Amino acid sequence: MDVIVSESRLSGTVQAPPSKSYTHRAILAGGYSEQTTVHTPLRSADTRATMRAVEAFGGTVNDEGDDAVMIQGFNSNPTVPSSIIRCDNSGTTMRLTTACSALVDGLAVLTGDESLRSRPQGPLLEALSTLGATAVSTRENGQAPLVVGGGIDSNTVSIPGDVSSQFITALLMMSPATESGLSINLSTELKSAPYVDITTEVLSAFDIEVRKTEMGFTVPGGQSYRTPERGYTVPGDFSSISYLVAAGTVAGAVDGTLHIHNAQKSAQGDTAIFGILDRMGAAIEWDKSTATASVEPRPLTGTTVDVSDTPDLLPTVAAVGALADGTTIIENCEHVRYKETDRVSAMATELQKLGAHVTEHQDSLEIHGGKTTLAGGTVSGHGDHRVVMALTVAALGSGETTRISGAEHVDVSFPEFFTQLSRVGAVIEQQHESHK
Repeated sequence: MDVIVSESRLSGTVQAPPSKSYTHRAILAGGYSEQTTVHTPLRSADTRATMRAVEAFGGTVNDEGDDAVMIQGFNSNPTVPSSIIRCDNSGTTMRLTTACSALVDGLAVLTGDESLRSRPQGPLLEALSTLGATAVSTRENGQAPLVVGGGIDSNTVSIPGDVSSQFITALLMMSPATESGLSINLSTELKSAPYVDITTEVLSAFDIEVRKTEMGFTVPGGQSYRTPERGYTVPGDFSSISYLVAAGTVAGAVDGTLHIHNAQKSAQGDTAIFGILDRMGAAIEWDKSTATASVEPRPLTGTTVDVSDTPDLLPTVAAVGALADGTTIIENCEHVRYKETDRVSAMATELQKLGAHVTEHQDSLEIHGGKTTLAGGTVSGHGDHRVVMALTVAALGSGETTRISGAEHVDVSFPEFFTQLSRVGAVIEQQHESHK
């Protein structure tokens, strides 16, 4: 699907989707438990992949309710899947279920789409092998398809913290189900640390103890995932909120306000978007008591942003930087190259097609907003939901019409993205294949 986005002026109220990160973790925690109910989950292509994985390990997921998913778990005793676990495009699903697969009495096979089969899994495979499990890449390149299983017979492991925080999350969630627990020592600095904070927050809600140490983390073994009273409720997604608040900042109506609901306080590092846009000159108010953010348009100036802990904000900041005066520098972003696509290169390439002046380095991105006049054009979403949404933000503030290909990938994290924006004034035409 393509979308055609015209310069727009936005005002009104939009609803942020539930958090994808929290939903993944809550669904898998429900699998590790005896039974639970997850309220207001994000239903998307990625989270449904995690639901299928829970069922592959012997759980049951009832996704028929409007506001909740009911899970009969495998109670920390995953069975050998009867078929291949297909993770589609979800890196979170693959990493988290790879560690869970190490617990099965036999072998599990995991794979995904072409993009996911190109993403690094080697450090997690090495960690699981150190712990005694069978954990191999069928192509011997550290990438899926993977074969994992056989059980854990050790309780100490070392793993780098600067490749993917999802490796740490996977080990943390698997650890309570082992007899002796696990000490996880980080051999390098932990990047994207707020995502591990999300994990420990969810684990705490399920009565799992995690101890931070000088070297990393320790999780006592033999713990049971216990269902929170009245189930677990997923908060709003600040990665998705970043596109909404950015759209209101660069394309808000004169004398109008864009209100964003479902913006609860949580451990999500991407709440940093409010501070980033504030430094650039945006007018943002966040009422934590009502979980509502409000934004009005203002002239913006460039700033410097370190995305070590907030990699998912790079596309948003790049898009806003292209519409700001001065230069926006995004630092410490090499790890952002190993997402659904190389988001550093993708944003540099596509913003330049729209008329932006961009300088790309291995570990930084410079957007020279003062030399930029966005003039619309035809761009690619690179099969990446975050690239598509960020380019939409840039297009809303552009002087001409922009066509974005591969727009259907917003289903990964924000299926209602275009509908929500259209309701508050965005001029967006969706063109499916048969209508091109």
